[in-house]
Amino acid sequence: MKAGNSVRICVPVCEQSIGAAERAIARAAEIGDLIEVRLDCLDPFQIGASFKNGVHLFDQTQRPTILTFRPAEQGGHRKLDTESRLSFWLFNRPTSAQFLDIELDLALNASFFDYGKKVDWSQVICSHHDFVGVPGDLDRIFDRMTQTPARILKIAFQADDITDCITAFNLIDRARSENREMIAIAMGTAGLPTRVLGPSRGAFLTYGALENNSATAPGQITARELRSLYRIDRISRRTRIMGLAGLPVTHSISPYIHNAAFESAKFDGVYLPFEVREISSFIKRMVHPRTREIAWDFRGLSVTAPHKTSVMSCLDWIDPAAKEIGAVNTIVVQGDQLHGFNTDADALVRPIIPRIRELSEARCAVIGAGGAASAAVWSLRQKGAEVTVFARDVGKARRLAGRFGASSEQLGSASFEGFDIVINATPLGTSGAPEIETPATAAQLRGARLAYDLVYNPAETRFLREAREAGCELIGGLEMLVIQAGEQFRLWTGVVAPAEVMRDAAMGALRPRQCK
Repeated sequence: MKAGNSVRICVPVCEQSIGAAERAIARAAEIGDLIEVRLDCLDPFQIGASFKNGVHLFDQTQRPTILTFRPAEQGGHRKLDTESRLSFWLFNRPTSAQFLDIELDLALNASFFDYGKKVDWSQVICSHHDFVGVPGDLDRIFDRMTQTPARILKIAFQADDITDCITAFNLIDRARSENREMIAIAMGTAGLPTRVLGPSRGAFLTYGALENNSATAPGQITARELRSLYRIDRISRRTRIMGLAGLPVTHSISPYIHNAAFESAKFDGVYLPFEVREISSFIKRMVHPRTREIAWDFRGLSVTAPHKTSVMSCLDWIDPAAKEIGAVNTIVVQGDQLHGFNTDADALVRPIIPRIRELSEARCAVIGAGGAASAAVWSLRQKGAEVTVFARDVGKARRLAGRFGASSEQLGSASFEGFDIVINATPLGTSGAPEIETPATAAQLRGARLAYDLVYNPAETRFLREAREAGCELIGGLEMLVIQAGEQFRLWTGVVAPAEVMRDAAMGALRPRQCK
């Protein structure tokens, strides 16, 4: 990939003491292009005692610096009235910073204008933040910003859904059309695409945290992730866009797998997580070539829970196997159409075959009744296996089983003794809140031959630990994930996937997570 513009990553430094700030600035200079020093984070006594320390903070790095003194109502760490803010900016601020982030209300303040000669407006970033959602008067806010002499405009708002990113991208486009430099960010996990793609679309900069625990705004990922995982320096408007649509998606390691594969294959593409609440709106407004509201080269989509079934009504053509399964996990843009596939089904059985070669003679239990369970039941029945569907909702289990000639039972305290394979096709055990949960205990699994968890993060789930205690052979979800991702890669790019690269990337992504 070759970037069509100069990408700037700004690393914010928000520390309580001068010493900690100095150390953080030194580290930020190693990865960032600019450094934002948040003086509102410093202990008030350290600021009030002397601004010589503040000057020293800026003088110790060759990187351009942004000075910010943010009030609490705009996301800052201190309660600051207008008078104290005016006093700071006009009389007490350090003078060696290259940029000054000044909130819109202050930039329009009459007193600030009266002393405007004390401020070099070519250094000013005029900013506005909304931590509730997309402002209803966004156009008015933009217009008010343009009334100031500020060189750069910045608007950040909380995104509730992926489609809120459209608003941020539109702000960048409007600013470019009016010859204004702009930073537009949709905050929160749903807004991640604006952080990764913003610079390639003309944003002045994007923000990247120094560490996972040092983000200064919701959804702010690290500068190293921007550079290493998403390869932001090489993204241009010609870069092809792929991603994962689901809710939630923050646990997914698919971006690590696919972006490593793109890098290995020298494919100009980037794979992003899309936090999607309403799949039809997302497909219509951001994905489908005939209706999308963003000018970008969108090539394909992975689909995960809870959208594998509901997305089917948004597609122009569905592969017969996916249609029979009743779930789509892969979308390919073909001309002006969207085609749907299911790469889960084949990927699911391939790790089983070396362990149980005669699937036609196997007795299999599938726990769950959603899209993943449908793929599991279909693929096992295609191999001639005897399948029983277990679910808490016996009605759902019965309906799924009936579609493929399987039997069904209520999960409850069911025993899996005598089953050759027990598959967890539910999200129970996934990294995060449900991680401690399991669909079956060791007592229930005792007497089963093989336990297979489709959950891959964490690598060892509670279900697998219970199965080990019960004496079962184990298969984790990572094998299936890499196989199905490889098929997605082939469908999107037309070339064979670099399987080893993808497997190594998956293992590398999980390793630090297991050590936390």
